[in-house]
This record gives sequence, structure tokens and C-alpha cells, in this order.
Amino acid sequence: MKKLTLFWFRRDLRLEDNTGLYYALQQEENVLPLFIFDQNILEKLEDKDDARVGFIHDQISRLKSELEEKGSSLLIKIGKPMEVYQKLIRDYDLQAVYTNRDYEPYAKKRDQAVEQLLKDHKIDFYTFKDQMIFEPGEVLNGSGDFYKVFTPYSKVWRENFNKQNIEALSYFHWKNLNQTGPLNLPSLQEVGFTRSKIEIPPKQPDKQIIADYDKNRNFPAKSGTSRMGIHLRFGTVSIRNLALQAAKLNDTYLNELIWREFYMTILAFNPQVIEKAFKPAYDQIPWRNNEEEFNAWCEGKTGYPIVDAGMRELNATGYMHNRVRMIVASFLTKHLLIDWRWGEAYFARKLLDFELASNNGGWQWAAGTGTDAQPYFRVFNPESQTEKFDKDLKYIKKWIPELTSKEYPKPIVDHKFARQRALDTYKEALNS
Repeated sequence: MKKLTLFWFRRDLRLEDNTGLYYALQQEENVLPLFIFDQNILEKLEDKDDARVGFIHDQISRLKSELEEKGSSLLIKIGKPMEVYQKLIRDYDLQAVYTNRDYEPYAKKRDQAVEQLLKDHKIDFYTFKDQMIFEPGEVLNGSGDFYKVFTPYSKVWRENFNKQNIEALSYFHWKNLNQTGPLNLPSLQEVGFTRSKIEIPPKQPDKQIIADYDKNRNFPAKSGTSRMGIHLRFGTVSIRNLALQAAKLNDTYLNELIWREFYMTILAFNPQVIEKAFKPAYDQIPWRNNEEEFNAWCEGKTGYPIVDAGMRELNATGYMHNRVRMIVASFLTKHLLIDWRWGEAYFARKLLDFELASNNGGWQWAAGTGTDAQPYFRVFNPESQTEKFDKDLKYIKKWIPELTSKEYPKPIVDHKFARQRALDTYKEALNS
């Protein structure tokens, strides 16, 4: 049996500028790419028409075709990674496994277990930085600790970015791919899912949208955001290419990419934030957690048009405009005093671009519980936010056609009353 090296695709579903794949092909012969539909992750998904799984299936199909054009193919497995690798070790004479690093708690645990299993069988396991420009531990303060505040983090991030010669990897030794015939691609149904009607935004970012990002990004009726979230999440685009493009075109857009890495760093150093507030004192807040009100929020029936438009956009498209995300999160946690974890879980279920670190960071920011969060006494006023960012109600009317009719519900709570209740509740909890 000929010795074989595997390259394991995860959150890097592309051939171009893929660090782990580049080094596998540089340093090894007979490299066979592998993808595992990870049942540990898939079994937790509530919706069997989850658009993200359909998207991954489409990308795997595309990768398989691209590799077959190079005389190779893609080995595709469905299962729990440890069990898949136990079988692969039996079926192949494995020499090494190459992959790109993932920083989420589940992924780190999974990779440690796989690495140990391979080590027990004298198989090398190599990991590489690919989904971040600067991974956790590369941007630290003077005392060698992670930054808890974004502005100084971003300053050092930018200094490093300007100093280092960040560039995309271009020359690949494709000749070192395993020359196998076409391999089997399981259907989406075999993976356990069905096709969603939700559309996926295109992979190529619109350069004009990025160039005008700072001018248009806050207005939900405009096409002012790049919609690159899902592509960054699953690595169908390279973060290096996108950051280099952003650095040339728009500084505000680059700043958003830095926020993403800031939150990934926070999560890597503080895995407890998945369950708890980053600021422990905020775990004392007695959330009201009224289920009826939560359901009204989920369905976009709170009687606050900007909030309802956002939730309806999310439910229909798997996307919500960035400005509106802040408004709906502030409304849930402050106006309704519902635990940020409830909102975070709903976003995790619905968002195409769901990324654990950014979702957690964004929700804790809105609730005032997180690192570098808005102060608890800042409560977004949905009416003044509408006046500023959707004055002509174009966005609102798109998602709430019954806005001026009797069908549209009355406000679920009075703004002035809700604001005062939130301030009193937070203050009492934090001073107790």
C-alpha cells in the first residue's frame, strides 16, 4: 500500500491561497484532500433545511470537480471525526495529516483528540494559520496578555499588518496530489438535510460596495455591505485577499475585519464567554425571560417597526443588516430584559454568516456584558434609530407591508418605561 498524506478541509473550502493545502503539496507526495460532514456539529442543528449545510454541500461538490480537473478527487466522509479517522487509519497507509487551525472550543478539543490518535499510530499532524491574519497570541499588550479593549488591539494589529509582508500564496505543486479516479459525493439527503430556499450571496465581493462602505454601511435600505460573512465563515474566500483589498479600498471595512479577529481572540482566551458574561458581575442580572415576548421578537411582531423589519429579514433571508442587528439585540436585552443568550442562540440558528466568536461578541456588546461593550445605560431608541438610518421607511416597508394597517401590532412595551426598567434592573444587580 502506497504511503498517503491527507489534507483535511474544514473552514477553508477553496483551493487557492489555502495555507495547509499549500504546505501539504509543497512537502509531501500523494496528497489526498478530505472533507468530513461532522455529525457532532450537524446533529445539533435544529432545521433540516439549514441553508448553511446546503451551501457547504455545494462547495464540496465544486471542490471535488476542481480537484478532478487536476486528476485527483476529494475523499468525503459522514461521521464523527474520531470514528472517521479510526477507519482511515485501518484503510490507508497514512503518513501525515495537514489542516488549518480552528480556534473555537469544540474544534480545539476535536483536533487535540485526532492529533493524539494519529500520534499513537505514528502519523504526523500539522496545523497552519489560515482563517485569520493574526491568530490568538500574535497581537498582545506590553505585559504579554490579550487585549480586552478593541482600539489598542486594532492599533497593534494595523502596525503588524503594515510591517509584515502579508500576501496570498500563489504557486501550488499540484503534481503532488493523489492521482485517483472520481470519488463518491453523498447527496444532501444522505447527509441528513434538505435544500433550503434561502439564496447565498455571491463569492466575489463588490469592490464598489467596499470602496463606499463607510458612507453606506449604516443604511439598511441600501446595498451597503459586502455580504462576505458566510464566505469568511467557511473559507470560500481568503481572509488575506479580502484584507489586502480592504486596505486599499476602505479603512472602515478593514476595521470590521479587525473586529472579527478581536472577537476570535477574546473567545480563544476566554472560552467561558459561551456560557457566561465576559464581565462576571453581569451574571447577576435577573432577566425577565418572558417567552411570549421572546416569540413576538423572533417573529417580528413587537410593534417596533425597525426591530420587526430586522427579524423578518433574518427569518426570510438568513441575513440581517449590521446596524439593525445592534438595534434588535439592544431591544431584546434592554427593552424586554431577555437574556442575551436567548438572542444569541436564535441568531446562531438563523444567520448564514454565523460565527461563534462574532455572534457572542456582538450579543455581549449589545447587552453590556462583554469586553469593550457599550455601557449598560446606553439603550438604543428604536424611533431615533429609524429617524437616523431609515427616515423614508424604505427598509421597514419592504419587510412590513401591513405597517399602516390594523393588522400591525401595537408596541409590546413603552420605550420610556422599558428604558427606565432596564437601567434600574442593571444598576441594582451590579450594586448588590
